[in-house]
Amino acid sequence: MANPSEILSLPKPDWVSEDVAMLYDMANRFMADEIAPHYDTYEKNEVVDRSAWKKAGEAGLLCASMPEQYGGAGGTFAHESAIIEAIGHVGVDGFGIGLHNAIVTPYILHYGSEDQKKKWLPRLASGELIGAIAMTEPGAGSDLQGVKTRAERDGNQYRINGSKTFITNGQLANLIVVVTKTDPAKGAKGTSLIVVETDEVEGFERGRNLDKIGLKANDTSELFFNDVRVPTANLLGNDEGQGFVQLMQQLPQERLMIGTTAIAMAERALALTIDYVKERKAFGQKIIDFQNTQFKLAELKTEITIGRVFYNDCVKRHIAGGLDPVTASMAKYWLSDLQGKVMDECLQLHGGYGYMNEYPIARMWRDARVQRIYGGTNEIMKLLIGRSL
Repeated sequence: MANPSEILSLPKPDWVSEDVAMLYDMANRFMADEIAPHYDTYEKNEVVDRSAWKKAGEAGLLCASMPEQYGGAGGTFAHESAIIEAIGHVGVDGFGIGLHNAIVTPYILHYGSEDQKKKWLPRLASGELIGAIAMTEPGAGSDLQGVKTRAERDGNQYRINGSKTFITNGQLANLIVVVTKTDPAKGAKGTSLIVVETDEVEGFERGRNLDKIGLKANDTSELFFNDVRVPTANLLGNDEGQGFVQLMQQLPQERLMIGTTAIAMAERALALTIDYVKERKAFGQKIIDFQNTQFKLAELKTEITIGRVFYNDCVKRHIAGGLDPVTASMAKYWLSDLQGKVMDECLQLHGGYGYMNEYPIARMWRDARVQRIYGGTNEIMKLLIGRSL
């Protein structure tokens, strides 16, 4: 297959330093050698083996942007982007380390006490702990203010009751950042984030591993909290009621990360499809020789190039601390919409073989669909953008 990272003939952005480029190469090799050979098994089992997480930790692919003093590699989002892009370019998209690295651990880094950071971050970096964030509930998805899970203070403990659903890494996670209401009467201002180490509590239950359309290798679960008691020291932040603000501060990175996956998978789909149409023949000639094929691929290469330039600019702004929520929403919605278009057009160019599960484009087409839903639906993204007008 043509190299997805070179398919667009663009110069490397200035945030891709030598160490970021080296990390990408190393992550690419790791995914190809350690994850890809077992990926069909992970898809069948609907979960990536815990041993793969440990190997990723040993290879330095967990918590790349966490400070070295807490077991991380001391990098930035540029390093996280390199790892997520490698996952997308190799095609092991259900390996949930992106959420672990770039969504869960930043909550502990930014809002945790020194004791919390020393307790949890090194174990997250090694793969001993696998992270998840429990936001969505059966009755509250994009509307985070509608969360019903309750954490009641009882002496020096919180007693947590409630249920969550669609939780990424839900079957494996043993450190979960739980979005709860510590004061339901205050609405959003009564929301708090509390860390639950599942191996240390009673009353925590995992529901079924949910049967999804795509991303089969990524375990996605229901979680139940039945009088789960954790120390009040597990609260993130100095005071209760800071959870909603904390979520809003971190959502731009989550939405940018969805854009990372989108652009990387789009690049891989284009590379795969160009290879396919150069080999496949119809009516006595290669499919690449038909004008329609050339026009379709010309459109896709142009639009993916536009998306990559926009994405690179967003990363540059984010590293400098200047990526605002509106622009992050634009990146999430536009890049995931583009991803969906690319997958559909590339599958079409594969003809009937594109509909066969043995061809990678079929899996990529399925895996892409959720990108327009999680992290806030694309309709919500447009609402947020619209409010800025």
